[in-house]
Parts: sequence; C-alpha cells; structure tokens
Amino acid sequence: MTLIFLGTFVLALLSSFVLTRYVRDFANSHGLVAVPTQDRHLHSSPLPRLGGVAIFLSFSCCIGLAAFWVLQSHRMHSTFSVKTLLTILGPATMVFLLGVYDDIHGAGPYFKFTVQGLAATMLYMGGLRIVNIPVLLGDHPLPWYIGWLITVVWVLAITNAFNLIDGLDGLAAGSALFSTLVAFVVALLNGPNLVTVMTIALAGAILGFLRFNFNPATIFLGDSGSLFIGFVLSALALEGAQKAPTIVAVAIPVVSFGLPILETSLSIIRRLISGRPVFTADREHIHHKLLQHGMTHRQVVILLYGVSAVFAMLSLFLLWPTGSSLGLVLAVLGIGIWIGVQHLGYLEFGELARVAHRTLNQPQIFVNNLAIRRATEELKVARDYDQVRRILAAAFGSNDFDGFELKFELFPGELVPTDASGPRRSTSSFRWQKAGVNKSSNGSAVWSIALDLLSSANRHRGSLIVHRNYSTRELQLDVNLLTTAFPTALADALDRTLAHSAQVIALPEKDTSLMEAQAG
Repeated sequence: MTLIFLGTFVLALLSSFVLTRYVRDFANSHGLVAVPTQDRHLHSSPLPRLGGVAIFLSFSCCIGLAAFWVLQSHRMHSTFSVKTLLTILGPATMVFLLGVYDDIHGAGPYFKFTVQGLAATMLYMGGLRIVNIPVLLGDHPLPWYIGWLITVVWVLAITNAFNLIDGLDGLAAGSALFSTLVAFVVALLNGPNLVTVMTIALAGAILGFLRFNFNPATIFLGDSGSLFIGFVLSALALEGAQKAPTIVAVAIPVVSFGLPILETSLSIIRRLISGRPVFTADREHIHHKLLQHGMTHRQVVILLYGVSAVFAMLSLFLLWPTGSSLGLVLAVLGIGIWIGVQHLGYLEFGELARVAHRTLNQPQIFVNNLAIRRATEELKVARDYDQVRRILAAAFGSNDFDGFELKFELFPGELVPTDASGPRRSTSSFRWQKAGVNKSSNGSAVWSIALDLLSSANRHRGSLIVHRNYSTRELQLDVNLLTTAFPTALADALDRTLAHSAQVIALPEKDTSLMEAQAG
C-alpha cells in the first residue's frame, strides 16, 4: 500500500510540473491571460489564470491509474469504491469546467452558485451527505431536506473559501496543500481507502503546480483551480465523515480549513456590517491588510503558510478528542483569531467593539436620556423663567455635556427677569458650566451643538448651544432626544414665562456653577 501512495504522489507531482509548464506556455501564446485592471489586483503584468487545468488533468490521470492499480489487487479491492470515485469526480469535473469558463469569459456569482449547488446535490444523491451533527444532536439523524441543505451549504462554503483567498501568489494552493495533508493523515488512520489515494494525488498535483505559482508567479491558479480544489476537499471531508460519525468528523475538516474559512467569515461579516453587498470585491482581505502593514508579498505568503500549518496541527490534535484536548484547541483558536483580527485593524470590528462598550454603559445612557426626557416634560409646565433655568441646569448637570448657553430674544412687551443690579436688555443669555471644567478660552478644545428654538407657534426664540470638551470618554446620551421634542418644549416655555414675567425675581444664593450673563 505504501508503494501505491508513494507512486501516486510522485506521478501526480511530476505530471503536474510538466502540465503546468505546458498550460502556461499555451495560455501565453493564445492570449489567455489576466490583465491587471482593478485596484485589488496585485500583479503588474498579464499572467495566465488556467493553472487549475494542469492540476485537474494531473489529478484525474493519477486517480485513474491508481484505481486501475488498486482494482488489480484483491486485497485492496474492498476498500476502493468505484461508485464513490465517480460520485466525486463527476460533479468535480462540472465545477472545474465552470472555473475554466469563468477564467476565460467571466461568470456572475449567482450562476456560479447555481452550478456549484447542482454539483453539491449530486454529491448528496450519491451518498456523500451530512446526516447528523454530533456536537448538537448526538446520534439523531437529520430530516433529508435539512441534511441536503447543510450539505449544499458546506460544499459551497469550502469551495468558495479557497477561491476567496486566491489573492497572492501561491497562497490558495499552499493553504490547500496543508488541508490536503491533514485529510490524508486522517484517512490513513481510518485505514487505507479511496480518500487516502485521492488526497495524496491532490497533494502531489498541488505541489507540482506550486513550483510555478509561488512568488513571483508565472501562472495563477484561477477559478478553475481554486474552485476544483475546494470542491474536492469538501467532498473528501464528506466521505471521511461517513467513516467517523463523531465530533472528529465535524471538527477536523473545519479546523484544517481554518484559514479560508476565517477569511470567508471575516469578509461576509465586514461587508454586512458596512452595508456593502456580500459579493463585492475589495482590498481588505487578510493578505491585503498584511501588505498594508509593510510586509512584502513573499513575507505575507510565508506567514499565512505558517497560520495554515498551525490550523493543520491543531486539527490533528482532535484525533484524540478528550475534553482537555478539545478545550485547548478551542482556546488556542479563539485567542489566536481574536489577537490576529485586532492587529489587522479592521474598522468594522472596531465599530463593533465600540457598540459593545456602549452596551455595557447602557445603564448610564438610560440615566442621561431620562434626564433630558424629564426636562422636556417639566418645561411644558414651567411657571417662570427662573424655573426654566433650574430645569436646564438639572438636565445637563447629570449628563456628559460640560456646559450650555441659552440665547433668546425678547419681543415687544416682554421683560427678562433679572436681579436688581442688572439692567433689562432686548436680548439676553444664560450660561451654565459644570464646576471644575475649563472653558475654551482657557485653552481646552471644545465642540458644540447649536439647537434652534422654534416654538409650537412657529416663532423663533433663539438658540441653545451645548458644548463639551474633547476627551476620550464617550458621550453617554442619545443626541436625538436633544433635537426632537426638547427644543420645542424649551421655546414654548420661554414664550410662556417671558410673557408673564414683568417683575424682578431675586436669584437664589450664589452658585459658582450657575450664572447669568447679559449680552448687549
């Protein structure tokens, strides 16, 4: 059996090496090249994208020869299912042809998903399916339609995950090589079977191609290669799951495909958070972020090879799924992914962190919002101008603003209440500031919001300017409360109290945080 594995690997490696060179030269001579036309493209000169053709031909030929070899051996005949082989190769060929068409002519995402969905359905009908989820449901089988849907989603996710990371020379092929080797080891431990032969053939085909795809690449993997590799790996994971219906069958493929799954998950979440279509292309993939941090093209690829290798090793730990090993793997993955995402500096996740922090401070936001709501209701029944001032000071004294200035106009027949020493003017203002807070004139930078005071009678009463010093502390207040009912309630209160106030009202005892300023 070792001779079969070694022979298959070497034959796939050599044939892929020769075929890749031939496909590259053929594509260059016939103009089948990818021209860098978009900002997200990282290559500067036209290069062929049909590297998947070499991998497909090498893999298919080697599997055919290996199948013929194995079937001649009565000892191996029972472990090698021709039906399963055809079940995988048939839809895999369909996905490969889809990739070739996309590389040459271009195909829309919905058309590609439709073809991939049909190929996944063919796998399901051929017996390669997800029948239960041990982690969640134990040994209880899923209804056929749920099993079909999960199977299709799994195949689509893995197929397109490898396509999504195909953005740097050698990245997708190298990551797939690590995942393929994990699948080979797992299959080998389950006993020699079809999966072991197919995985070792795929590993050889990928490695032979990498000679021409590693930076600086002379040929790209293309959709014909990335979609084909992703589909075959997803199908082999389903075949392996039939042999090990435990947590191993679920966890090992997921962890071994860690880098493409992580990239896909991040891309979908980022685009959903930022309100962009999920299928739009951008320059914010993991490899783009690493390039923006000053790393070279080759350094990024080698680093992500290391990440893929770590995922591969962690997945092998799950071959012995004790409680401690599973917990350790999950902890390492969680901490590593969290630290990595933080260092990449995605703005979308920074916004999520801000929202989470604001959620933790929600009790204080409730207090501040209620202070504004309470002031709005009290202003509706305020009896005099002095009460209006106290309501405003109480409302802003308990929130995160540092001060305000109320500027209002007096109409004919109105007098502003003031103390006996102050003259009455046609315009007036009232300033309030928290004790211990520096004013802008003393060097502190401030920002402000000016609210126009328009009464219910559509009469402009002036403005309320609230200000706050620039600081790292967040504003724990819903500003919408200040811009809706509050200005109208304040304008109506001024209309009502100033019209009724002609007498002098003595100020309460002097408060350093409460003062009135007359503006000429």
